[in-house]
Amino acid sequence: MSLDVSPTLLARAERNEIADAEFVATVRESLPYAYRLVDRLSGELASGEAEFADNTVTPSDSERAQLLRALASDAIRGVLERHFAVRLAFQNCHRVAVFRPGAEQSPAYREFTSIRAQLLNQSPELRSC
Repeated sequence: MSLDVSPTLLARAERNEIADAEFVATVRESLPYAYRLVDRLSGELASGEAEFADNTVTPSDSERAQLLRALASDAIRGVLERHFAVRLAFQNCHRVAVFRPGAEQSPAYREFTSIRAQLLNQSPELRSC
């Protein structure tokens, strides 16, 4: 299971009464490493002039699992992008980047999400992630 959903939020979902803020809170509580990482990278991006901020530190297995669960879900990924006002890019279980919204056509975004970058970012120790 990806998220720990409270009975209250589940009931609200059944009535189609969910606000992004409620979902973000659930993501923050259920996937704290993934949330903190996107928060940190978003802060780095906002405080500088670089085209993107990314993580190159290999997380623990449980942290990797959180990233995979967060970024493999369109709903979770989308709410994080809206909440932090970024565009997420994901290469593998540790290489996550945040870009400014609208950067999808930039050379930096296209390079980060390219087949070439994906292949160059492989390593034997991350093969099972």
